[in-house]
Amino acid sequence: MSQNLNKVTLFLVATPIGNLSEASPRVIETLKNVDIIACEDTRNTLKLLTHFDIHTRMISYHKFNEEKASQDIIAFLDEGKSVALVSDAGYPLISDPGYTLVNEVAAKGYTINTVSGPNAALNALVASGLNTNHYLFYGFLNSKPSAARKELRDLKDFPYTMIFYEAPHRITKTLRLCLEELGNRRAVVARELTKLHEEYLRGTLEELCEIESLKGEIVLLIEGKEKEEVEVDFNDLKEEVDELVKEGMKKKEAISQVASQYKVSKNDLYDFYHKS
Repeated sequence: MSQNLNKVTLFLVATPIGNLSEASPRVIETLKNVDIIACEDTRNTLKLLTHFDIHTRMISYHKFNEEKASQDIIAFLDEGKSVALVSDAGYPLISDPGYTLVNEVAAKGYTINTVSGPNAALNALVASGLNTNHYLFYGFLNSKPSAARKELRDLKDFPYTMIFYEAPHRITKTLRLCLEELGNRRAVVARELTKLHEEYLRGTLEELCEIESLKGEIVLLIEGKEKEEVEVDFNDLKEEVDELVKEGMKKKEAISQVASQYKVSKNDLYDFYHKS
């Protein structure tokens, strides 16, 4: 287990996904006080920094320079400098680069802190109207249709709400692909979250396939596979109870065990057993 070498820190800072007012006082304070801000696109981050009068030095950190930039950031930490990692919107590392850096910084024993903020997947989930008790965040499907089909087939029997990110120019093709592979399920297309034109399009996948074009970043949510109801014959369950009783189990315990195994009401099975 690694130990913290000192208080030099890598901050993982979640930035606004649309409305700049989402930036908390802690986000602003952190970005002002660190020595370096590593960002996915310096042009996009500059808009945020300018809005809050922040003048911290920026460096690029994106998927094309992740290996080298990670070493540069570790060098800054070695010098005793603190670094904030941000993406263009939302949390770094969530469908964005950063894993390589965090893994290597953790191995070096430096402190890693998260500065909380908005997340498009969770925003969309809680407003979707789909089940929120359990869910899977999948991120982007593969851009190659054949590979995306395989991913969807692997997810076909998943029973919980699934959350995907998608680019606007691909959403119609992705919806059709989902319909073909998953069947006609309830789904939601959420776009432009927290912005002026925030919109939720709800319906079945078949209905949503009528969408021709959309603008803005998109979150696609699809309900999980419904549990298939299995018809149970209580006469068969009674026979199983009798078998357990013959083996020495008390009737009440046998009824409880069989009811639990087949997910039926213990009271209903008890009444059936004693009336039949």
